[in-house]
Amino acid sequence: MRDAGGHPAELAPAKINLTLRVIGRRADGYHELESLVVFADFGDRLSFAPGGALALTVSGPTAVQAGDGADNLVLKAARALAVLIPGLVLGAFHLEKQLPVAAGIGGGSADAAAALRLLARANGLAGDDPRLYAAARATGADVPVCLDPRPRVMRGVGELLSEPLGLPPLPSVLVNPGAALSTKSVFTGWTPATSSSPLDPAALQAARSNEELIERIKASANDLEPAAIGLAPIIAEVLADLRVLEGCQLARMSGSGSTCFGLFATGSAADAAAKILSGKYPRWWIKPAMLG
Repeated sequence: MRDAGGHPAELAPAKINLTLRVIGRRADGYHELESLVVFADFGDRLSFAPGGALALTVSGPTAVQAGDGADNLVLKAARALAVLIPGLVLGAFHLEKQLPVAAGIGGGSADAAAALRLLARANGLAGDDPRLYAAARATGADVPVCLDPRPRVMRGVGELLSEPLGLPPLPSVLVNPGAALSTKSVFTGWTPATSSSPLDPAALQAARSNEELIERIKASANDLEPAAIGLAPIIAEVLADLRVLEGCQLARMSGSGSTCFGLFATGSAADAAAKILSGKYPRWWIKPAMLG
């Protein structure tokens, strides 16, 4: 992929946590997780012009919220890789920001992972170079799973990844009502009483249809939903709206919120549902998506 100027570009797809089990809090303050992660067929787009000083510009509907300062994860990832590889060729990144920020769909993490892929291409690094993974871990907990955006079970604090899972595609509608949530605040509100059932990756991969996969996903949950709803009650409204749509088989929150998803049997049902919601809530961020 290349941008309009001919520079290499990468899609940074939205990351969706179909399940999220919080196993417990570690001594270092982080939480042990288990999550089934998939990716949408759209997201932000990052391009890269190699050579010169490290720089970042940002455009797009959510550019202001994302920012282009030193705390942007694109720059953090590039600096982390440069520490590991002396003489790394850097350059200027441009981020077209489409995804909502602080929304539980890993937008910043996906952007950082895309930056690492672009730097790998520019510097002749193999896609499985362990230094890419090390830089991803140093950048953020969700960045490693976004390096190779395919369905996986993610464990630990995000560093333990299963092999890619061959899952049926899942037509969906993603909805964000505009309520930004702090991941730290949501985890602080988690209680062990909300812990859900563990995942069985083999059973998930054995699903022969999206309907069968959805039934197996229902056996788990997102343990952070109650805490997130306590901070942003509008999430409960989003879930209620999704659940009454024709053809919705499962509605749940992604990650630490506030984006929610509805899973449907067909793409046409998801498209119709997205149109209904967009008409009802024109200020919400609503997108039909294929997850996989």
